[in-house]
Amino acid sequence: MTSPLSFAILGPVRAWHGQAEIDLGTRQQRLIVALLLARAGGAVSVAELVDLLWESDPPPSAVNVVHRHVGVLRRRFEPGLPTRAAGSVLIRDGAEYRLRIDGQSLDLLRFRRLVARADGSSGAPAVALYREGLALWRERCAAGLQAGGRVHPEFVAVDGERFAAVRAATDAALRAGCTHVVLPAIRQAAEVEPLDEALQARLLLALAADGRRAEALAAYADIERRLGDELGIQPGGDLRAARDRLLDHDAPADGARSRRGAKPALIRSGASGGGAEPESWPPAEVELSQPTPTDPPAQLPADHPYFSGRRDVLAAARELLAGDRRTTALLIDGMPGVGKTTLAVHLAHQLAARYPGGQLHADLRGFASGDLAMTPAEALRGFLWSLGVAPAAIPAELHAQTGLYRGILAERRMLILLDNCRDWDQIRHLLPGTGGSLVIATSRRRINGGAGPAGAHPLHLDLLTDAEARELLTRRLGDAAAVDPAAVDEIIARCGRLPLALALVATRGVGRGGLSLPAVAGELAETDGRLTGFGDARADLEAIFSWSYRALTPEAARLFRLLPLHPAGELSTRAAAALGGLSLRSARGLLAELGAQLLVQAGDGRWRMHDLLRAYAVELGEEHDDPAERDAAVERAVHFANGDPTLGGPA
Repeated sequence: MTSPLSFAILGPVRAWHGQAEIDLGTRQQRLIVALLLARAGGAVSVAELVDLLWESDPPPSAVNVVHRHVGVLRRRFEPGLPTRAAGSVLIRDGAEYRLRIDGQSLDLLRFRRLVARADGSSGAPAVALYREGLALWRERCAAGLQAGGRVHPEFVAVDGERFAAVRAATDAALRAGCTHVVLPAIRQAAEVEPLDEALQARLLLALAADGRRAEALAAYADIERRLGDELGIQPGGDLRAARDRLLDHDAPADGARSRRGAKPALIRSGASGGGAEPESWPPAEVELSQPTPTDPPAQLPADHPYFSGRRDVLAAARELLAGDRRTTALLIDGMPGVGKTTLAVHLAHQLAARYPGGQLHADLRGFASGDLAMTPAEALRGFLWSLGVAPAAIPAELHAQTGLYRGILAERRMLILLDNCRDWDQIRHLLPGTGGSLVIATSRRRINGGAGPAGAHPLHLDLLTDAEARELLTRRLGDAAAVDPAAVDEIIARCGRLPLALALVATRGVGRGGLSLPAVAGELAETDGRLTGFGDARADLEAIFSWSYRALTPEAARLFRLLPLHPAGELSTRAAAALGGLSLRSARGLLAELGAQLLVQAGDGRWRMHDLLRAYAVELGEEHDDPAERDAAVERAVHFANGDPTLGGPA
């Protein structure tokens, strides 16, 4: 059965089969998908697509190019669809195309539905609905597809829906006295549209209503400067009215509202309604309070309820912290799916009490496709906001941000969890300087090498032992694991002791009533060497593996796909060179690249691949490589094994 399709356009355009992300191809193909999604199931003419792809002077073949792009996209949405077949998802109707989507499969339609419900509600329920809808936004509509500053009007219109919802959400939150609920969404929208005066005015009132009057005044000064520098104008009526509210409502410096954790009195109005703008705006009944101290941030994700094993790594971490007071970072590395994030979160919860200054957390998305990886500056801005620094006071230059961040940490003991780090350059600005703070970072690569400071210590995470794997399944499956120990052993072997695979199989066994553990083990055994035996969980495994695969250079990716063709489970560098038709020097470099996250080098210098990664590489090779090239690789491997001196050498 084909996995359901889902799409996203409230940010970079993306699509999925179930949990597996679809590669939408070239920029032109992604633009086509973006316009179809912005129409939300409505028709788009071929002429509109030509105008979208070529701003001026389209080539004579433009219409044919559009049709070819659509054909490629159809086969990606419906794998196995024959060339020139019509398809049932991307539909052609005369000279128009449309995507068949429903209200659940597109984030834009979900956003519109939530906003419509919020507009028809009032009070806290309306604010909650606005917040849920605005949380679907990641960046601008179809982010990253603009060329030369030109943005298609359809995308601009969708962005406009977001800003209208933010304004309505702010007004509703001010009336309900709960601006803290939507303040993050207001901040993000105001950062995207720094010259939208109505939006910026609401940001000022929201900050003040949340007890951040000083930050609101600093933000006004920043907006006033921007308008003067970039547009040569003075703030308009909305902004001036918001500023006047700030200046006219001085609260006492002490008293009940100055206590830590006290809530400011925000509003006395009984007005209701979701998105309608008040006749007199800003709302006249808003009462602004004095800024209050913020509680220490507590951003750790929840600890995993089934965490088990890893006692040796946890003990090593505690020993490092007990024996070296200068330890500033624990850098956890390991292959995809080995449980780095689960371990890091568990360790952070165990250590949290040692760090009374609070905890910060960021997923740096180091192995995400395209430009989705978080930059150090983006992470620092988020951390500085969490530490109470006004946006207007955050420097624009990275090194200045780092200095401000480290200066704050020098006065506090804080725990910082950095997940999915790409390399040393992505995290070095996020490490504390002096003081007693600690970073716990995870990566698929060993990220410190020789570049890290003396206080950064690597912790390598290997596969589970047989005992740990059995403990994991027992904790998840309960008595069922004790009833069928032979089936448990078979599942452990088929999963290669990889925590992600074991967790997915356990979830599948629990979630499918009547499916016994022997039946699960049998399904895995029947598809030996393939991921299909994991059923619906296959998509999760492929998604996790794909993050590492997409980070490879094309040459390393090709070698990765060829390696399973070698008959042995392990191979030497010379054998890999022969298999890929490479010089020994090139093979060394590519194997080192693969070894950073997808291969393991044994003590004898030979390279091996986890069985599930091998299965993933097999399927990639069959999908992407020409059969003749694969046959030639096998022939080279056989000749090398038979002692051909021309292969695997230094040439």
